[in-house]
Amino acid sequence: MCRCNTGVKAYRTIIQALTLCLAALSGRVEAQWVTQTIPLTNGWNAVYLHVDASHTTLAEMISGDVSNPILAVWRWNPASQMQFVDNPQEPLETSQWLTWSRTNSASSLQRLSGNSAYLVNVATNPVAFSWSVKGKPIAPSYEWTTTGLNFIGFPTVPTTPPDFEQFLSLAPALQANAEIYYYPGGALDTNNPTLLQSTRKFPVQRGEAFWVKAGTSFNRYFGPFSIELRGANSIEFGTNFNTFAAVIRNESAQAVTVSATLLPSEQPPAGQTNIVGVPPLLVRGAMNFTNFTYGAIPLLVNRSQSWTLTPAGQIGSEVEVVFGINRAALTNAPGDLSAGVLRFTDSLGFTAIDTAVSAVTGTTSGLWVGKAMVDHVGQYLKSYQVDGNGNPIQGSNGQYLLRALDTSVTAAPRPYPLRLIVHNADNGAASLLQRVFCGLDPGTNVIAATKQAALHPGFLKQARRISATHLPFSTQNTPWQFSGNFKSGEITTTVETEYDDHGSNPFLHTYHPDHDNLDATFQAKAPQGSESYKIQRAITLNLDPPANDFGSQVEGTRTITGDYLETVTVIGLPRAGGTNDTRQFVAEGKFTLNRISDVPTLTIVP
Repeated sequence: MCRCNTGVKAYRTIIQALTLCLAALSGRVEAQWVTQTIPLTNGWNAVYLHVDASHTTLAEMISGDVSNPILAVWRWNPASQMQFVDNPQEPLETSQWLTWSRTNSASSLQRLSGNSAYLVNVATNPVAFSWSVKGKPIAPSYEWTTTGLNFIGFPTVPTTPPDFEQFLSLAPALQANAEIYYYPGGALDTNNPTLLQSTRKFPVQRGEAFWVKAGTSFNRYFGPFSIELRGANSIEFGTNFNTFAAVIRNESAQAVTVSATLLPSEQPPAGQTNIVGVPPLLVRGAMNFTNFTYGAIPLLVNRSQSWTLTPAGQIGSEVEVVFGINRAALTNAPGDLSAGVLRFTDSLGFTAIDTAVSAVTGTTSGLWVGKAMVDHVGQYLKSYQVDGNGNPIQGSNGQYLLRALDTSVTAAPRPYPLRLIVHNADNGAASLLQRVFCGLDPGTNVIAATKQAALHPGFLKQARRISATHLPFSTQNTPWQFSGNFKSGEITTTVETEYDDHGSNPFLHTYHPDHDNLDATFQAKAPQGSESYKIQRAITLNLDPPANDFGSQVEGTRTITGDYLETVTVIGLPRAGGTNDTRQFVAEGKFTLNRISDVPTLTIVP
C-alpha cells in the first residue's frame, strides 16, 4: 500500500478508466427523436436514412401496421471498400445486401440503422405512400470508393431542396465526372435505375438514395459543409462528460456561413426513456486574456449561432466549435434525460445536418479531493497602557494594564495549503475524512473506504491512500459529518483534538518534561490547560455558484470552489462558574475540490 499523499492523479486515472469501461458494458443508450418522412411509390424505391431506428425491429415497424404496403427492405452492406458494382444491379442476397421480407421472420436484416442506403419494395396497389421513420438523428458519415458505384444519400434541406445542377456547382470536379442513377419506381429493369441526363434538373431529395460514380477522383463533397464529431455521430454528454468538440469544414469552392440551431426532441416511442426537457447547451466563446477563461454563449431553443468559413482549402475554411453542457442548469432529478436536436444549416439553403444532443442529470456524490489555501489569519495582538515616559503601567495585581486587543483578520505573508478529503453520499450528506483508501474490494468493485482492510489484498499496488495530515489521526478514522447540503450553500463540521492526544495535539511533546502533560513525578496526568489544551476547529466550506465563464459552467459536477473559513478554539483551565478559559483564532481562504470518484457510498470499516 502506497502511503504517500500524492496519489490523487494516479487514482483519478484508474477511476476514469474503470468508469468508462463500466459505462460501455452497461449498454444503456439514451436517445432523442426525429421523424424522417420519405415519399415512396409502388415498386422499388431507393432510400437513405438520416436517423437511426434500431430501437425497434422492422417487423414491429412495418408488419405491425396493416396499412403499411412495404413488402421488402434491402440494405446495401458492402463488406469492404474492395466490394463494388460497375453498374446498378438488381439486388441479390449476397454479402453486399442484408434483406428483410414481410413473409420471412428470419430475415438477415432486422433493424434500420442510420447513414445507410436501402432499397424498399412497395406493393403495386398504392400510387404513393409516405413512410415515417422515427429515430435518433445522427450526423452523416460517408465512405467513398473510386472503384465502383457509391449508394448514398445527401443531407439536403427537407423542403425546396436544390437540384443536382445547383448542388454540384460547388464541386466542379464531381459535377464534371459524376454518373448518377436514381429509381423512378416500378419493377427493376434496364431503365430502373435510370441515369440522370446532362441537364440534371432533378431535386436532390432528402431521404432518397442514388448510385453515384465519379471516375477515379476521390470525393468528399456531400454538401457545402461537413461536420466531424471526433469519432461520434451524436453529442451525448451523459452524466460525466461536459464538453464536446465538433469541426465544421467548408467543402465548397465559395465562402459559406454555417448556423447551428437547437431544437426540441419529438416525444419518444413507447418503452423509451422519457425526456424532461431540452439540454442547457453552451457554445465556447472567445478567450479572455485577462484571466485566461473562455466566454460562454447559451444556445437557446430555436436560436442560432453562426460561423462564416472561407472556401475549401483556404485558411479559415474550417473551425472547431466546442459545445458544453451547463451542469448547474440541469435541475431535474438525478438520472433524468434532457435531449434535443442540433441542426446545422448553410447560408445557401442546401444542407441540413441533424445530430442528437443529450445530457443526463448527475449528482455530486462521490469522493472529492482538493485543498484550501489559507491566505488570511486572525490576529491576537495586545497593546498596553504606558506612562508619560513610555513605561508600561501595572495594575494593583501587578499585571500590565491592557490598552487594546487586535483580533482583526489580515492577509498572511504566504498562503498555506490544507488538504481536504470530502465524501458526499447520494442524499447530499457529506463528511470530512482524515484519510481514505481507494481501490478494489474483494469482489473487484471500486470502493472508497475508511480502512485498508476493505481492499482486495491482490490489488494493493493499484490502490491509493490519500491523507490530510493537518487533521487529527485516529485508529478508527471516523469521518466528521458536515451539516448542510453539499450541492449549494455552505456546509460545516467541527473537528476536535483532545488535550491529551499525543498523536495529534501540537501542544504535546511526549518526551519533553514541560510539555508531556504529566506532573513532576511523571505519574499523574496534568489537567487540561496546564500544559496542553483541547482544540476545536469549526470548518465551514461556503460553496460558490459557477462563474459565468465556459469552464466554470460545464465543470459543475466535477469541480467545486468556494470560501474556506476555520475558527480554532483553544480550551484551557476551568474558570469560576464552570466554564473554561478559551481563546479563538480565525483562518480564511479559498478552496477547490475535484471529484476523483463517483462511488456514492463510503465503506465504513469497524
